[in-house]
Amino acid sequence: MDVINAFFSVNTIAFTILGYSISWLELVGTIFNLVCVILAARRNIWNWPIGLIGVMLFGVLFYQINLYADVFEQVYYLITGISGWYLWARVGTNKNTDEKVLITTNSLRSNLYWVAGIAGASLLTGWIVSNLHIWLPTLFPEPASLPLLDAASTMTAFAAQFLMMRRKLESWYLWIIVDIVAVGLYWYKGVPFVALLYAAFLINAIYGWYTWRNNTAARANVKEAAPEKEPELCEA
Repeated sequence: MDVINAFFSVNTIAFTILGYSISWLELVGTIFNLVCVILAARRNIWNWPIGLIGVMLFGVLFYQINLYADVFEQVYYLITGISGWYLWARVGTNKNTDEKVLITTNSLRSNLYWVAGIAGASLLTGWIVSNLHIWLPTLFPEPASLPLLDAASTMTAFAAQFLMMRRKLESWYLWIIVDIVAVGLYWYKGVPFVALLYAAFLINAIYGWYTWRNNTAARANVKEAAPEKEPELCEA
């Protein structure tokens, strides 16, 4: 039990590099989350179970460094990770594509709704998170760090995760925004290893957008090239 408790503490150091001490919690969580996003970019369904482990570890990490919005974000990832795993499995996979699912896109109107929803939810969440230490001092003894920025990043990630569950290309645009913000946020909070992870996430998000876009473009070309069926004539 002592070994388990020690592992889940940010004070239990795995190694030190360039003067920065990396905890086992941060290290293992980073590995699982990195593998998860690489598999997601490749449209591989195994990204979901691997990601579930990563988000649980990061949830514990973020709680200990007072990024409360990010804690709720990990809970959301846990729930949607289970749902996403189910949805991708239910849709089924093409046996000729190495377990890679097909990708779709949103309409312009739908995307505008998403942008408005993210903005409104970010303002509301930022206000809530900034008051958690007042309303629930036992659970949240310290004020939240950068509550509005943290909330905006979290709400954008919520939307990106939901759209990824639905196999929408637009999810990667949102992930790119989230990763850019996260690099600066986690570096500022003194967890540069996580910041470097999100820099890798950013590169992977660009790759994911590229591969998913090619999938949608290829499908569009196939549809355009497919000959139209002649209407059947009814016998007199």
